[in-house]
Amino acid sequence: MFIDKKVIIAEFIKRPNRFQAYVKLNGEELMVHVPNTGRCREILVPGSKVLLREEVNPTRKTLYDLIAGYKDNKIINIDSQIPNKVVDEALKNKKIGHLAKYNIIQREKTFGNSRFDFKLSNDIGEEYYLEVKGVTFEVDGKSMFPDAPTDRGRKHLLELIETKKMGFGAGVLFLIQMDKIKNFSPYDDMDKAFGDALRLAYKSGVNIFAYECEVGENFITLNNQVEIIL
Repeated sequence: MFIDKKVIIAEFIKRPNRFQAYVKLNGEELMVHVPNTGRCREILVPGSKVLLREEVNPTRKTLYDLIAGYKDNKIINIDSQIPNKVVDEALKNKKIGHLAKYNIIQREKTFGNSRFDFKLSNDIGEEYYLEVKGVTFEVDGKSMFPDAPTDRGRKHLLELIETKKMGFGAGVLFLIQMDKIKNFSPYDDMDKAFGDALRLAYKSGVNIFAYECEVGENFITLNNQVEIIL
C-alpha cells in the first residue's frame, strides 16, 4: 500500500513518553506523535533518521506522525495502524495462500465476547477469524514479538483457541514491518506467557503465519513468508 500523505525525513532526538517524540527538522526541534506504544528502543536512537507523515488536522497537537526509522540502512515501519491495512490489501489480492479461498473480508468483527481483526468467509459458509500483530523488533535478521509485555496479546491467542474448538478457522498473522528477515520467534525473554500461549495455540490447531514486508519511504506491502521457530 502507498502512503498518500507527505512523508519527510527528520533526525530523532528523544522520546519522553510512549506517544510523543522530539525530532529535528530543518534545524528546528519539534514534537511529533508516535503511533506505537511499543518500546522501539533499537530503532528510535538519538541522531538516527526517522520518517514523518504529515497529518493536516486542526484538532491535532502535532503536525506529524513518526511512522518509521532507519536501522543500518533498513527502514522499519513502526505505525501500529499499518499492519491491518497491509493485511487487508494482501487478503484482497490473494497473497496469503492459505486464506485465498475466502472472498468475503470483514474488519473488526465481534464473535462471542471476542473481537478479532478480521472475519473471513466464503460462499460455501466457511468462516475464519484472524488476528494481526505488527512486529518491529529485530536482531541480526531474527524478528521477535512482543517487544513489551502484552497481556492483551496473550488473551487474543486464548480466544482464538476457543474459536478453533468451536469448529471455526482461526489464525494469527505476524506482520514483520521490514524486509530481509531470516525467521520469527516469540520473544520469551520479554513475555514468556505470550510465548507459551502461542505454542499452545499452535498445538490447538490455530494457524501461525509470519510475513515480512517490502518497505520504502512512502509504501509498505506484504512480501515473503518467513520461517517460524516456536
